[in-house]
Amino acid sequence: MNDPGLDGPIGNADERVKEEYHDEREDEDDTDPDEDEEQNYLIPTRWWYASTACPLAAGTFGPMANAFSICALVENWRVYVPPGGSADHGIDVKDPRWLIAINAVSLACALIANLSLLLNMARRVPFAIAQPITIIGFWVASVLLIALISVANTSIFDLPNGENKGLSGAYYYAIFAAGLYQIISYLMCATVYGAYTGHYSKEFKLTVAQRTLMLQTISFLVWQHLWALGYSHIEGWHYLDAVYWADFTSLTIGVGGTFVPKTHTGRSLLFFFALGGVVILGLLVGSIRSLVLDRGKEKIEARMTEKARQRLVHRVARAIERQDKAPKRPLNFLHIHKLNDTIRKALVLQPGTEKMTEKTRRHYEFEAMRRIQYVASARRRYFSLCISVFAFAFLWFIGALVFYKAEYTQNWSYFACIYFSYTTLLTIGYGDYEPMSHAGKAFFVFWTLLAIPTLTILISNMGDTVVKWVKDVTIWVGEVTVLPSSESTILDRLKYGALKAIFGKRVARERHTQRISARQGRDEDTEAGENVAQPPGRILGLKQLRKRHKQDKQKSRDTMDPNERLAADYAEEEGNEEEDAKQHGNKVAEDEHHLRRQLLEEIRKVYADSNAAEPKQYTYDEWVYYIALLGQDEGDSKYHRQPNAADDAPGSHSGKGHASGPDSPTSPKSQRHMASLDDDGPLPDPESFQWSWVGQRSPLMNEKSEPEWLLDRLFRKLEASLQKQLPANDGSTPPQRNGDTNRERPESAQSSSTEAALEVSPSDWSEKVNDEKKELG
Repeated sequence: MNDPGLDGPIGNADERVKEEYHDEREDEDDTDPDEDEEQNYLIPTRWWYASTACPLAAGTFGPMANAFSICALVENWRVYVPPGGSADHGIDVKDPRWLIAINAVSLACALIANLSLLLNMARRVPFAIAQPITIIGFWVASVLLIALISVANTSIFDLPNGENKGLSGAYYYAIFAAGLYQIISYLMCATVYGAYTGHYSKEFKLTVAQRTLMLQTISFLVWQHLWALGYSHIEGWHYLDAVYWADFTSLTIGVGGTFVPKTHTGRSLLFFFALGGVVILGLLVGSIRSLVLDRGKEKIEARMTEKARQRLVHRVARAIERQDKAPKRPLNFLHIHKLNDTIRKALVLQPGTEKMTEKTRRHYEFEAMRRIQYVASARRRYFSLCISVFAFAFLWFIGALVFYKAEYTQNWSYFACIYFSYTTLLTIGYGDYEPMSHAGKAFFVFWTLLAIPTLTILISNMGDTVVKWVKDVTIWVGEVTVLPSSESTILDRLKYGALKAIFGKRVARERHTQRISARQGRDEDTEAGENVAQPPGRILGLKQLRKRHKQDKQKSRDTMDPNERLAADYAEEEGNEEEDAKQHGNKVAEDEHHLRRQLLEEIRKVYADSNAAEPKQYTYDEWVYYIALLGQDEGDSKYHRQPNAADDAPGSHSGKGHASGPDSPTSPKSQRHMASLDDDGPLPDPESFQWSWVGQRSPLMNEKSEPEWLLDRLFRKLEASLQKQLPANDGSTPPQRNGDTNRERPESAQSSSTEAALEVSPSDWSEKVNDEKKELG
């Protein structure tokens, strides 16, 4: 439905864009998109932290350090302490001009560095220009503050006539700012080092939401400090005392006591300040959870999965080597990840062996990879929980120790400090303890801001482990007692609950399905079995597709997603054209339209899976079906190989993108292996793209989720099929409908291209279905 007047301009613009993009990339290595995905998935964790986590930390804590620098500049560093008094209630002494000037220069350097980092993240300033400015700016700002802090503890800073001198909260804010500037500068040095040594791109590959985290941090701090400035005038407080009040108010701690609004104006404005602060804080916490945590979890789990897979691959290689030397004990090396004997025996078998059918061998290989993923996921969850618990405990007890030292004038015991720290971290805020010293209030602000990401991470990790376990136990108890269930008797409920607790939900559902089917005297392929939990790994024939399409049409179109509705319309159109081609006796056109219809139907389902709250993991039967659509047969050994330990050699997947050698990702050999499921033309020699479920080219070893990976490949296959109906000439002849274009091609050429894409023609599907029914028993 293109406008005729736009075809030419759009085509020319597209060519110009391609030419400009090619000019920009001519000095870079040509890499495949799938290779980029794999490199992102397999890149070592330390380089992921350097490329993503370090810039995010710098962008988050940079504005915090700037806010502390402002606090260090706007008030005097020294106070006069009367005899018998304390610095907490001292009298301000004006700072020398040189201290104010150096302090202002430090703040200016830090602001320029932070602005440079923000513009670099927004891709407004090149990496090579922005990063030196960022690193040097933060480092100079830190050095200047460290110099002032050092001078403040010498005789140069003493009061005249030997009067007692004390240090105000501005001095302690300068300490926190200097420390943060130093840390940020070193973090960005690590980022620059990794970029210039080729471990990742020199440009930040951050999403819009990740860049927004820095803006949300700035918004939160600006909101706090502007209101603190207003309340310092309304309530007559010192500015730093107002910052302390704004901090415990917006974080809903509510220490109370000394600093509370007492004027009608202050109490009236509190409604707006508190509401706005809670909203911005909620956005900030949400960003930390969805961006830092979710992405970090994926990366850590990916690395743990890759390490576990490498251990299994190397042990398989050792077991194969020992088969001749110790034939009775070759599988001792495979006592890993609790793999059973059958899976371990299947892993050492060559593809096409007579000892086991190829599909069965691949099924066990798939289960081994699933076991690796399960073990890696469990280890990641509990490892993350341990780290977050340690971080919370460290923040808790170190905070208590600092308060114990800072509040010595109040004679707090260490237990009282632990109690105060705990009630503060959990935002209980009884108000029976309150820091009064300059050091205590400044540390309180810094400490509570650190608690935001720490508690967010802890709560999230507890949700994946402890809270999830309690939730599952609660649901299990309900299922076997009073909650509605598909099981009719208490005994059946207990059996189902025991299976679910021991083997998991999937196994329990499968056995439940088998039991229901046995009671009804039907096979699990029947309609009743499908309503419970049908294994969808069947090569569906025309009748099955028609039946499914008819059932889908009965759904209310108002409840469909717009994309799903569009796919349904296209599927219906392809079905009509399939019927038309069948009536004309054009077998090739019928096959083409049937393939596209089947692809569209599966794209709808996979699209729904990709939008689910938790990404779906497909069963082996489902993968068999989808891989058949992509052009391969799981029962044909010519497409398969054992996992190759040589692919896991050091340097083969270092993440640099420039590794060399016969097994490197950019070598011709590795590129041939990579073409396994993505080749849309006639299939080349199968030996050039053999792959394994436990290999690095496995669809399960990918940065994308399984539905996203499948959706991308199904779209590619659909696009390749649509390209076949376009005329092969210069494009002057418009494409014909209802298979007319296909009739003009030689039938032999049509059949070869179609069967190469499908590997299974519709006429053979009924036979395939019967064979699979017999195999599945």
